[in-house]
Amino acid sequence: MAVPVAFFAVFFAYPVTAIVARGLKTGGTWQPGRIGDVLAQSDVRQVLWFTTWQALVSTALTLLIALPGAYVFARFDFPGRQVLRAVVTVPFVLPTVVVGTAFMALVGRGGLLDELWGVRLDTTVWAILLAHVFFNYAVVVRTVGGLWSQLDPRQEEAARMLGASRFAAWRTVTLPALAPAVAAAALMVFLFTFTSFGVVQILGGPAFSTLEVEIYRQTSEIFDLSTAAVLTMIQFVAVGAILALHAWTVRRRETALRLVDASATARRPRGAGQWALLGSVVATVAVLILLPLAVLVQRSFGAAGLGYYRTLTEDDGGVFLAAPIEAVGNSLQYAVAATAIAVLIGSLAAVALTRRDAGRLVRGFDALLMLPLGVSAVTVGFGFLIALDEPPLDLRASWILVPLAQALVGVPFVVRTMLPVLRAVDVRLREAAAVLGASPWRAWREVDLPMVRRALLIAAGFAFAVSLGEFGATVFIARPENPTLPVAVARLLGRPGDLNYGQAMALSTILMIVCAVALLVLERLRTDRTGEF
Repeated sequence: MAVPVAFFAVFFAYPVTAIVARGLKTGGTWQPGRIGDVLAQSDVRQVLWFTTWQALVSTALTLLIALPGAYVFARFDFPGRQVLRAVVTVPFVLPTVVVGTAFMALVGRGGLLDELWGVRLDTTVWAILLAHVFFNYAVVVRTVGGLWSQLDPRQEEAARMLGASRFAAWRTVTLPALAPAVAAAALMVFLFTFTSFGVVQILGGPAFSTLEVEIYRQTSEIFDLSTAAVLTMIQFVAVGAILALHAWTVRRRETALRLVDASATARRPRGAGQWALLGSVVATVAVLILLPLAVLVQRSFGAAGLGYYRTLTEDDGGVFLAAPIEAVGNSLQYAVAATAIAVLIGSLAAVALTRRDAGRLVRGFDALLMLPLGVSAVTVGFGFLIALDEPPLDLRASWILVPLAQALVGVPFVVRTMLPVLRAVDVRLREAAAVLGASPWRAWREVDLPMVRRALLIAAGFAFAVSLGEFGATVFIARPENPTLPVAVARLLGRPGDLNYGQAMALSTILMIVCAVALLVLERLRTDRTGEF
């Protein structure tokens, strides 16, 4: 645990604490009363209210739309099932900037709906809600569907034989078993929408602002670190409560159920009703997921064909100090470095957490590993600039700053992917290797590594995809001459003109393709033991 603890202490706890402390101090003196002053501001209360209710509505809409999909993927076996499963997961690994850009192309000014029917949603909250459903659809499908596929269907069939209707059998047998997974999925969706940044930043405009967006505005535009620090503390407390509830629901799911092989529960749809349900899910995926992505690709070509892509190789001397296409190489290099860091830190933490002799303090560190997913990335990025600016950690001018920030977000995915597989390794195999004279390192190399190699590759793939799309922290610390793809897209969208808009769509399409390819590779590597989100 020494290396993971040191990593999180130096590159997460220290920067966040430094930026919050600086915001709550005036002339070197603590100002605890500043918290009440900030909360008394009407605009801050409005931001808190909007952040909360849009997250609740987004979560409810996502569950309503995605639960039928979870059932279809869990219980039906049909041609193209694996491809469709990969398609619904693409939005989750897409950067939020790309998601916002895709929906801007669909519902914004000059978008598809505007051209066809003169309808614009970019000035309404509906664009944000739909984008959140688009982004989190896979969370429900994989979290709930993964458990649903392993529930023994004979229990529900027994209830039917005893006279229960189909709905009564589902309500009394299946729903209670699914409740922990549904609760876990709902909490994760609420967490992602509560801390939403890229989507709201692009689609919300000046009318709508979440806590994350307001922290960014107070930090980078108004330079009010005091207000930003208070908002960061509020978000930190809320995220901590959400993660505590999530950990509790996951423990219930792991200990309260008897599961069967998922491959034995899926079958071909029977009857008109089941085929109609399958058709409705396919139509939902086509409209909700494929349509925005297709419009994004179409807008990247526009009337100029490959013109927007060709201009990415030119240095305009304006928004970029180099040709925009160089952002692709920058992102790939940063993502590779961040993946290496995340896999190293996450693997060490996962191994420590699966030790039988791990103490309560070590097990509690499992929950802390999830905090970077919910704590303001804007705060982390600005904290890097504030805290890591003097020896022996003067990294502000170093390229490694970006991969370090990206790795913080990748580590939780590595841990969550590795833990189920490591826990499934029979400890007696290690003991046998030790009895035969193997050192701890050789026992791990000969026993554990062959079993977890595939999970390790999947963890690396998730870390790579997440690193590619990180925006909140990178927007602060990426150097102007070396922007990442999400930062480049945001800069282009912030400038008027058809050329900038077309280049943003082209870069977003490139980023989407890279993420989709990484996901397809993951889908081929995935095994049932590897687990879900």
